[in-house]
Amino acid sequence: MSPTSETGHAGRRLVIVESPAKAKTIKGYLGPGYVVEASVGHIRDLPNGAAEVPEKYTGEVRRLGVDVEHDFQPIYVVNADKKAQVRKLKELLAESDELFLATDEDREGEAIAWHLQEVLKPKVPVHRMVFHEITKEAIRAAVANPRQLNKLMVDAQETRRILDRLYGYEVSPVLWKKVMRGLSAGRVQSVATRLVVERERERIAFRSAEYWDLTGTFGTGRTGDASDPSVLNARLSAVDGRRVAQGRDFGSDGQLKSDQVLHLDEANAHALAAALQDASFAVRSVESKPYRRSPYAPFRTTTLQQEASRKLGFGAKSTMQVAQKLYENGFITYMRTDSTTLSATAVSAARAQVTQLYGASYLPDKPRTYAGKVKNAQEAHEAIRPSGDRFRTPAETGLTGDQFRLYELIWKRTVASQMKDAVGNSVTVKIAGTSSDGRDAEFSASGKTITFHGFMKAYVEGADDPNAELDDRERRLPQVAEGDALTAEEITVDGHATKPPARYTEASLVKELEEREIGRPSTYASIIGTILDRGYVFKKGTALVPSFLSFAVVNLLETHFGRLVDYDFTARMEDDLDRIARGEAQSVPWLKRFYFGTGDGTDGAGDAATAAAAAGNGDGDHLGGLKELVTDLGAIDAREISSFPIGDGIMLRVGRYGPYVERGEKDAEGHQRADVPEDLAPDELTVEYAEELLAKPSGDFELGVDPQSGHQIVARDGRYGPYVTEVLPDGTPKTGKNAVKPRTASLFKSMSLDTVTLADALKLMSLPRVVGTDAEGVEITAQNGRYGPYLRKGTDSRSLTAEDQLFDITLDEALAIYAQPKQRGRAAAKPPLKELGTDPVSGSPVVVKDGRFGAYVTDGETNATLRTDDSVEEITPERGYELLAEKRAKGPAKKKTAKKAPAKKAPAKKTAAKKAPAKKATAAKKTAAKTTTAAKKTAAKKSSASSGTKNDE
Repeated sequence: MSPTSETGHAGRRLVIVESPAKAKTIKGYLGPGYVVEASVGHIRDLPNGAAEVPEKYTGEVRRLGVDVEHDFQPIYVVNADKKAQVRKLKELLAESDELFLATDEDREGEAIAWHLQEVLKPKVPVHRMVFHEITKEAIRAAVANPRQLNKLMVDAQETRRILDRLYGYEVSPVLWKKVMRGLSAGRVQSVATRLVVERERERIAFRSAEYWDLTGTFGTGRTGDASDPSVLNARLSAVDGRRVAQGRDFGSDGQLKSDQVLHLDEANAHALAAALQDASFAVRSVESKPYRRSPYAPFRTTTLQQEASRKLGFGAKSTMQVAQKLYENGFITYMRTDSTTLSATAVSAARAQVTQLYGASYLPDKPRTYAGKVKNAQEAHEAIRPSGDRFRTPAETGLTGDQFRLYELIWKRTVASQMKDAVGNSVTVKIAGTSSDGRDAEFSASGKTITFHGFMKAYVEGADDPNAELDDRERRLPQVAEGDALTAEEITVDGHATKPPARYTEASLVKELEEREIGRPSTYASIIGTILDRGYVFKKGTALVPSFLSFAVVNLLETHFGRLVDYDFTARMEDDLDRIARGEAQSVPWLKRFYFGTGDGTDGAGDAATAAAAAGNGDGDHLGGLKELVTDLGAIDAREISSFPIGDGIMLRVGRYGPYVERGEKDAEGHQRADVPEDLAPDELTVEYAEELLAKPSGDFELGVDPQSGHQIVARDGRYGPYVTEVLPDGTPKTGKNAVKPRTASLFKSMSLDTVTLADALKLMSLPRVVGTDAEGVEITAQNGRYGPYLRKGTDSRSLTAEDQLFDITLDEALAIYAQPKQRGRAAAKPPLKELGTDPVSGSPVVVKDGRFGAYVTDGETNATLRTDDSVEEITPERGYELLAEKRAKGPAKKKTAKKAPAKKAPAKKTAAKKAPAKKATAAKKTAAKTTTAAKKTAAKKSSASSGTKNDE
């Protein structure tokens, strides 16, 4: 007899899911008649190279993996690392009476289910089993209510896959030939890179403007308390009825957008403040309005990524990885969704918890519903929420670490979405006074009080701008009325400078892509991961900074493939793909127009494929497609697209081994060239800094020959500063068991490349020096480190006060130093120099302390040294959080890509408009640049331009 499951079905049933973790969870919910196995993602895809293509295919088919001449027929191959798993699935299927394909419910999951059916060729009944949460009830319901495969969804996914293959495999080789080997282009990744580059261009072109205003502290003449303060702080808003200019009134060129506003300079601001010292002030007007704020919609994929970035410091990729684990283990619903809809079960669960945790007064009379704002959203799906018909509170889950934090975020947002509005009052008070020279000065203050917090009791959304005021922030003003007299206790003059547009963070880039309707929410994490992995973008704290390499790539694409990186075109292409998914358009005609172009300029007019064809040669009877566009490469000047003027005859060029600055033509008299650190932010490469790089000595400084070894000794400028090293003879093994490493030593701070001598070098390379041994026989050595001279005994290190001590300190002196308590302990006990507030990532208090190497900020777990342009007196909480974020981003290992460029100094209050030159940074030596480039090439080759994943976009 065949076993009978808890659902009443007889026989043995094979259930195939995508991941082993999901298989384990689902197995626990099904009866003994079910075998649950994982496909481990896609089991087959387009080939990654010609070697994987069957021998019967030749020519372009072998290169592309798609037969473009025969209706774009894809060539699918079983992935080499999945062949064993496919054999296992076939064996299990041979012993089964039914097959349930239980892959994810989205387009990608539907395609995986179809590929499984095509490869396994089942002779038993096949069912498509879908669910959006992994709970016992949901799994049982999915088994009891299967459906058939949705071929439209499969066709849509296949069209995307073919499109991304054609785009990547045709455009990427252009980058290899004209910029650098190993690069890639993609339908969405190239547009995302362009967005980041354009923002950096805006920062480079930006010119700061200085403006001034006044802040007044006005007393009411009565004793105040928390509900009715005694003083009112207000900012100067108008003089003689003319509004005082603020930052928003200036353009990116540093000029006022309109002459209708009053621009106060420093002298006029001080003069006005002096003229108001003895003025009488009174309340001119009080305007009060009701305040109401509704709760935020439940999470969808992109809003979850944005909030996890703002509140938890997670990158988009990390967010999705943690969410995937929560989903597979049954804690949340499916995490790839663009819907804000909650099921009736979820609404009931959320409303029940509102009553239980916050009371009936926080529960609205009717359940809240949220309309989808995402174009072409799949509303049949649910928003991301806790799973089940009763939500587990975070404490009930037993989760820890990142999974606990992300679940708590989702739980709070879901519960808050079913709570009442927050209500209160907003007040604007205007204060007037007449200066001694007869000018009417108007000050303004705004306040907000929340009388009922509603959903804010559970959750308040974060903001991309660290200086933005969150929704639950109250600002209480004194209770004043029109005509009330006020006393000016203090009037201060404040100077400001406009700031360049902020760089994108992962959260704000995701938001921008979604608002422009580029790509799909489910792919954003992989897109950002791709442009980071390709070296097009690197992170500086949480900011996404474009590399110089990405400037060259975007320049080429904009100049010669403009339509392919056009924002509107890319969005229209997304619309077309969605039309195919809905059965409103056919895949093959669309791909033909995109790839081959059209014959008459009218076929398919209006769609993105025709727009792509039009990019070939503009108007006319024949519109060229992608194939024609990439055929004529003679017009692309490789040197021109990789060259960017800096000023004063200096050019920035992106070369095979990294970026460099150059003045004059090669081999010409007066020619200068210097490497640029690859991790320098492009907006920091000013003319002044380029001059510094060109003025620095470059190359090897030959110091002489070591009389003992006979090796040439040279001095070089390295990534971590100047150093000396020996040049080993040709043929010396550099790897393997017999590898020989050259002796190398950093220069002392008192030394420089142009003054160091052979004697100095030999002395430096004699380190570390054995000073002696202690009573237990442990060796003590004197060493020169990155942070200065020190002693080492086992794992115990002690700093020395002077570099010369390395060569003359005695054993007795060293033992005396070790006999003293370690200095670090006493330093740690010192009170902090300054308190900055609570870190938004760790949630711990951040303070400034005095350390061995100067002042640093710490939250108790992460320490970050203040930069040369930071000071204890002027450092802001935001700057402290940024330094900690940068340090965390570097991670525990010293990776080459983790080195950050020096931070730019914020404009001083009394500094004029133009950007200050970037601080001096050490140029990376060419050999390091070669190594870095080689690493990038290797990584790029491992994940080719169209690798068979969502990264192709």
